[in-house]
Amino acid sequence: MKDALGAPQSLLVLGGTSEIALTTARAMVAERVRRVVLAGRPSAALDTAAEELRGLGATVEVVGFDAAETDDHEKTIDEVFAAGDIDVVLLAFGVLGDQDADEKSPAAAARVAQVNYVGGVSAGLAAANALSRQGHGALAVISSVAGERARKSNFIYGSTKAGLDAFAQGLGDKLHGTGVHVMVVRPGFVKTKMTEGLPDAPLATTPQVVAEAIVKGLRRKSSVVWVPGQFRFVMSALRHVPRPIFRKLNI
Repeated sequence: MKDALGAPQSLLVLGGTSEIALTTARAMVAERVRRVVLAGRPSAALDTAAEELRGLGATVEVVGFDAAETDDHEKTIDEVFAAGDIDVVLLAFGVLGDQDADEKSPAAAARVAQVNYVGGVSAGLAAANALSRQGHGALAVISSVAGERARKSNFIYGSTKAGLDAFAQGLGDKLHGTGVHVMVVRPGFVKTKMTEGLPDAPLATTPQVVAEAIVKGLRRKSSVVWVPGQFRFVMSALRHVPRPIFRKLNI
């Protein structure tokens, strides 16, 4: 339950080792969040993240969660909610894949879709249903500007984010007025371990900037958050570029 000032006090992170999610968790703990649940595949990195947040003053639980194992999502999320209210769920898992390799391996491409889209739909619905039963809370879904228009350089990843983005928008419309708020977060290129070794794209940003935007967006009950904000206008223009011209762009 939120405190007297309306600030969230509890956070569930689906994708507990995500750099963006952990940076967001630190920012929220620095404000008023006191209970954090990190859901992810068991690893030393997950345990280290939990210890760091405990050191900042939060009570932290670690639960097993695999985005690809959709049969377990509802049970895992329901158990977290059964232990106490959750004010914010941050859906932060995802894989970038290797476009060149995945084009040659349909099975590998399908695994990217399984995690990013199928896993997102499953976990997103499970979280939304739990929040609805609870009667309040927010679901923040990390999408990507890559989903706004598929580019030949990363159309596999972009298509999964396009699906996730459309799903989250529709879910938000469905839950409007119920006390449950859904927010879509659309960052551009973020400098993380996932993108390490790749050349920076225009308007590249950092987990800190994305985290600040997420916290601010939750406070404002925003439906969509672009990071950085200029992408709202960049993508608006790119969406309307004629396809014969678009396919020639080196982006």
